Amino acid sequence: MKTYILSALFLMLNLFSTANLKAQQHLNDKNNYVVLTKKIPQLQPIILTAESLKAEEGDDFGDFQVIICGKEIGDITDTHKMKKFIRKAEEAGVHLVACGFSLNKFKIDTTKVPEEMKVVENGILYNFQLQKKGYKSLSL
Repeated sequence: MKTYILSALFLMLNLFSTANLKAQQHLNDKNNYVVLTKKIPQLQPIILTAESLKAEEGDDFGDFQVIICGKEIGDITDTHKMKKFIRKAEEAGVHLVACGFSLNKFKIDTTKVPEEMKVVENGILYNFQLQKKGYKSLSL
């Protein structure tokens, strides 16, 4: 009798753990990326990397986000500096994100943030939240 109970318990545990694994695989069927950077000039190689990954992975390529944080966050309000990066990011399917915490800390006028950029309350927290969703992460 103990053997039947233990066998049934073992079988149920295996079935539930396999179902959970399949659900996780379904949610992460694309390769998603997030890069946290503190310097605007780094956008050039980051966007080139996204383009290469997209070409290499084809249909497996998912979302690519770049979070900009730190003391140089004010550079995103320089339209001359940002125009080419925004255009290249849009062409590559890269989403640019500004850290609201950095904007507030360094007293940057949020009305001057390009409308193409998403602003999140806390860039570091947002990065961790994306990692929990299965995003591959890199900080520069």
